[in-house]
Amino acid sequence: MKKNLCKIIGVLDDGAQSLDHSALQTIKAADCVIGGERVLSLFSHELSSHCEKRDLTGCLSKVPQWVKESLGTGKRVVILATGDPLCHGMGSYLVDKIGNEHCTIIPNVSTIQLACARIGLSWQDIKISSVHTKDAGEWQKYSDATHGLYGLLQDLKQNGKLAVFTSPENNPERIARMMLQEGLDNKFHLAIIENLLTDKEAVHHKLSVSDITQHSYPSPNVVLLWPKTNEAETPLFGYADDYFSQRKPEKGLITKREVRAVSLARMQLNTNSLVWDIGAGSGSVGLEAARIAFKGHVYGIEKNAADLENIEKNRMKMGITNYSLFHGKAPQHLEHWSDPNAIFIGGTGGEVAELIQLALSRLKNEGWLVMNFVTFENLSSAIVVLKDNHAQWDICQMQVSRSKPILHMNRLAAENPVWIVSAQRGET
Repeated sequence: MKKNLCKIIGVLDDGAQSLDHSALQTIKAADCVIGGERVLSLFSHELSSHCEKRDLTGCLSKVPQWVKESLGTGKRVVILATGDPLCHGMGSYLVDKIGNEHCTIIPNVSTIQLACARIGLSWQDIKISSVHTKDAGEWQKYSDATHGLYGLLQDLKQNGKLAVFTSPENNPERIARMMLQEGLDNKFHLAIIENLLTDKEAVHHKLSVSDITQHSYPSPNVVLLWPKTNEAETPLFGYADDYFSQRKPEKGLITKREVRAVSLARMQLNTNSLVWDIGAGSGSVGLEAARIAFKGHVYGIEKNAADLENIEKNRMKMGITNYSLFHGKAPQHLEHWSDPNAIFIGGTGGEVAELIQLALSRLKNEGWLVMNFVTFENLSSAIVVLKDNHAQWDICQMQVSRSKPILHMNRLAAENPVWIVSAQRGET
């Protein structure tokens, strides 16, 4: 006997016209049809008089139980999803909860395919992002992954083709305002395709970000973005010291490139790392860490107001969006930050012992604490605290000399020596 399976069928906003004969007959023969209120209304004339209709709006978590109960009594069950159910749809959730052995998926053309077709944009290399979730609120500078638009902003930073599923709250206007705030307003062509396959369909092509902020666009809609130019690849780290804005008249208060490179190497970063940058200075270490950990996030804190201005200039110049900056003296603010994979301490404000103890207590397993010292006193204090906390640690002294011209020749000029202390929590 053939097993009775739940059918998950992708549909579009032109209702029955979007389906082939077999899929439409499956819907007509169903004993129970589950779908959102809008989708159910599209098929109201196709359902049999005995068919049980269940609205899943706000009740998605109940659907697996509905399906189980209906299949248990021998009913033919259909779930109406939109487009391709496995492309940012409910398909993956349903298969996981119902079980692949109890359901089959009949996909339709994706909304993204249709939107790209409307403007003749190839989509085989497109990145799909979705903000079709709860109201994320307006974007705030230095927001981290807890904000509902954070993932989209990081996708925008990859500077490739992008398709965005929006929502009534997380709409094109809100996305455009975020792009303006983060300096992305001149990097993309944009198109908005609304109400696909309905008599209200509209295509808005090659819009400017500022234009979008001045209008509203009916839902449902899709936003397409593609870069105006192919930007040259930039280094992940190792920028020249004079690339960074630095405090004046004390220009030079920056972790030098050679020390920066070794410090970043000792932090053992990966693309998803969460990093703390304590005593951020010009931001050089934290911002380069953010480029390496481009899927992660960096939290920086700095007490000097002039340095804060420089960090923000450097952040915008480098196009960094996975970085949150705080004004204060550590350990202020740190209790609100996510536990890190790596911590860099470039300045302590005299609180060496307290900061090291806090850092060791908050580091994730296998995480690294990396510190730069230029004075005997701070180095000595750090060693005592590391020993008292049974940490595993080592020290590297860097004495860098750089070539400088002298008349028609060149000589070496020594930079100040720096101790790089690297530590991990000891076994407890």
